[in-house]
Parts: sequence; structure tokens; C-alpha cells
Amino acid sequence: MSTSVDLLKKHLVFNLAGTLFLVLFGAVYETFSHGVFSFYMLYAFSVPLVFGVTLYLILLFAKRYPGRVFLNLWNSAIAAFSAGSVFKGVLEIYGTTNSLVIVYPICGCILAVSALVSLLFARLYRRV
Repeated sequence: MSTSVDLLKKHLVFNLAGTLFLVLFGAVYETFSHGVFSFYMLYAFSVPLVFGVTLYLILLFAKRYPGRVFLNLWNSAIAAFSAGSVFKGVLEIYGTTNSLVIVYPICGCILAVSALVSLLFARLYRRV
């Protein structure tokens, strides 16, 4: 088995663990929030589930193995989006706002675009 397959499987397992952690964290936080809930907190698990687990399963079944740079940047984007969702959920449950909430989606988008650009350059570099 090649190292690319092992690396992709490792990232898949970490994203699955992150998804399960966010499900449990959201459930516990909602339990102790005295009846107040936030959709950002409730659905924070969907970010690593959709963009991590689902994407990596598709890549494994299609036998497409991206490089380490793409995986690291993509996982950083997932982490930024997930942390931003949890942060926004905590603020909504607490009943306040913060202007720094916008930083998480901006950083997540920059990291996701950087990951896609690195994938494009890796594809171009292999053809030359």
C-alpha cells in the first residue's frame, strides 16, 4: 500500500474523530445551555463531515490521492470553519455578539482556495 493512501486514510480518520467530537461537544453544550440553542453549535459537526469525511471517502473510492500540502491546507480550512461555527454558536447561546466572528470564514476561505491552488499546481507540475 502506498503512503498516499495511508496519508489519506489517516486524514479521514482524524476528520471522523473531529466530527464525532463536535457532535458530542454540541450535545453537551446544548444540554447545559438552559434551553437556549444555536444552529451554528448544533450543526458545527457538518463541516468536517461534509468537507472532510465525505470528500476523503470520494477520493479513496475514485483512487485519487492528493498531496500532503493539499491535505494540510484543506484540513486547516475545515478547522477554521468548525472553530468559527462553534465560536458563533457559543456567542449566540450566551446572547452577545463579537466582530471577530468574521475572521473565521475569511481564514477558512483563504485556506480552502490555497488548498485548491496547490492541487492545481501539483497537477500541472506532474504533467511537465
